[in-house]
Amino acid sequence: MISMGIIGAGIVGERIIKQIQQEGYIEIRAVYDQQTERLTQISETYGIPMAKSVEEVLHSDINWVYIATPPAFHAEIAELAASAGINILCEKPLAQNVEGGEMMAAAAQDNRIQTAMHFPLMYKPAVREMAKRVKSGHIGKIVRIELQTFFPDWPRLWQQNPWIGSRSQGGFVREVFPHYFQLMNRLFGDLSFTSHHISYPEEVEKCETGLIAHGLTRDQIPFLVTGISGIGQKELLQFKVYGERGVLTLENWSDLYESAKGEDRQLINEFDDVPSLFEEMNNQSTLLVNFEEGLVVQRYIDHLLTE
Repeated sequence: MISMGIIGAGIVGERIIKQIQQEGYIEIRAVYDQQTERLTQISETYGIPMAKSVEEVLHSDINWVYIATPPAFHAEIAELAASAGINILCEKPLAQNVEGGEMMAAAAQDNRIQTAMHFPLMYKPAVREMAKRVKSGHIGKIVRIELQTFFPDWPRLWQQNPWIGSRSQGGFVREVFPHYFQLMNRLFGDLSFTSHHISYPEEVEKCETGLIAHGLTRDQIPFLVTGISGIGQKELLQFKVYGERGVLTLENWSDLYESAKGEDRQLINEFDDVPSLFEEMNNQSTLLVNFEEGLVVQRYIDHLLTE
């Protein structure tokens, strides 16, 4: 049984609370957020004891802590938790930058704690099916990989907060791309970027508005990554793997399609059951995305955010 404290009660933190309370593997013993009004609301809505500080959460007889704060605070909190011998589940990206991520990975290793990143794609049946078809050779030799993301608004209308649109902590490269880079890394190994161009608005405090990047996988498969915001269309996320016998498309996180030559794409809707993130944590699964893997993704992100 996992006993958990939660630091950060924003939109994502609340989603985790809802998910936890639908499963039977975790007891939440404390929640903390700097915004008192929000903290009170979450505590009363979900029946979770409020803590007055990060330190109080870490002294709440817990064996895991979930860090759901903005990225700038991840490293500091993780070092405190690791020093206290508490296992850490961290929101992505791992940190605000590579330096912070390296500190987190080192603290976890030095204190011999277990770590996990919150990458929900890893626990989606459609994604596991996609991975199985890619690795089994079902669509033949892989010849190209593409990630294309289109956002009519950034921040998205449901995700308004002071930092999500900032250049220092927010943007879709930090918020959305890590999910897919982690998946690409699992499927194809290390990624090497050969070129990229990132666009920023004139307001120096605001995050990127566009990105185009090219690169090669470990096996020299070419990939293309694009993102753009502030455009006249509905939000669309497409991750495509092109094979000589077929093409797999993961659309909007969880819809999986397969195409064959000369045929319309077909929606795949039969999947094997997949353990949840919290089942994997409870079982101490080796499939969990640890801080070392999160640091690999952090390096990709930092590289792309450089003009």
